[in-house]
Amino acid sequence: MNSNPVDPIAIAIQEDIGEGDVTTEFFVPAGLHASAQIIAREKAIIAGTETAAGVFHRVDPATRARVIRADSSEVEAGDTVIEIDGLARSILKAERVALNFLQRLSGIATLTRKFVNAADNSRVQILDTRKTTPGLRALEKAAVVAGGGVNHRFGLYDMVLVKDNHLIADSGLSAFAETVRRLRQERPGVRIEVEADHLEQVRAFLEIDELDVILLDNMKRTEMREAVALRKNKVKFEASGDITLKNIRQIAATGVDYISVGALTHSAPAINLSLEIRNVTL
Repeated sequence: MNSNPVDPIAIAIQEDIGEGDVTTEFFVPAGLHASAQIIAREKAIIAGTETAAGVFHRVDPATRARVIRADSSEVEAGDTVIEIDGLARSILKAERVALNFLQRLSGIATLTRKFVNAADNSRVQILDTRKTTPGLRALEKAAVVAGGGVNHRFGLYDMVLVKDNHLIADSGLSAFAETVRRLRQERPGVRIEVEADHLEQVRAFLEIDELDVILLDNMKRTEMREAVALRKNKVKFEASGDITLKNIRQIAATGVDYISVGALTHSAPAINLSLEIRNVTL
């Protein structure tokens, strides 16, 4: 399955420009040439540069956009991120869409880097979730990677994550284990993760050899340590629920392998970036 079946640039351009930029049409001469820069207004981790540059080219293939600071770069206020050269009308038409992508994705990368730094544990991977903006999942997950995080499953099709709501039939552990074994046989390459709310569930799930990951959902740190101490069969542990910059270091210290943070994509503030036109010629 295509992990990015939509064209977010095309959608964003159509949404913003529609039938045309009336302001530019009336106030900017048709033949006016300009050079411009996208400048960071605060310290940040940059992401989405190629997408932003692609917006300018999509609006006008003759526009040249050169990435100065690639994704994953740390920038300070005043640093130039992208340089643009082309018709002023084209640059102005593309400006807001390009900035929207760059500000949003850089915000995700910046917040991710903060969580990675706050965890202060190279053994633990900081994961994203599926709590993404509809249509922008591929871009937002790439921004997580730019910030030093790791992608969890991309969608419902590439990994199994069994949560409480999937077990509404309540057929018992034996039936659950049999289903896991059948899944492993029919889909041998698919990772299998199951959510546990308490230690009794962890102990029960550890008896199922085919599981790859046990998700410790909203557990106390003492419970997480106990769960990790029970580890066998090379199973990995993931912590999730109420993860903040203040507590992630303590959670990482429990011995879990992964920490998933929905806030990386659903609560990242946009980074302040602006486009400045430097020179115009007729």
